[in-house]
Amino acid sequence: MSENVAGTPAPEWLTMPDLVEVLDESLGRVRRLIDEHYLIGSRRTGVFAVPSVFIVDGHPLSSLRGTVIVMQDAGFTDDEIIDWLFEEEESLGRSPIAALLDGHKSAVRRLARTLA
Repeated sequence: MSENVAGTPAPEWLTMPDLVEVLDESLGRVRRLIDEHYLIGSRRTGVFAVPSVFIVDGHPLSSLRGTVIVMQDAGFTDDEIIDWLFEEEESLGRSPIAALLDGHKSAVRRLARTLA
């Protein structure tokens, strides 16, 4: 596992071909999921890729989209959003992505709104 900009363990990354396979969707459909903010990715490794944890049971994590939109509306870049999702948040007692995976999207979005 590599480290991201914030120094926390970085996720495993899925490239576009990986996403097509994992989601069992066409490349066009995967691009639409990204364009419509169901998934978010980065080119920090040189190739566009999405953290694998954003895929749950072969589908984008359902609570990710609204959180991404809140953060983008607040002016955050995709890289900043990804970094924030994986940073430990004291008020949540874990990282925002861990809280989303545990079904606590309201708490995560409340916190995201305070960052604006």
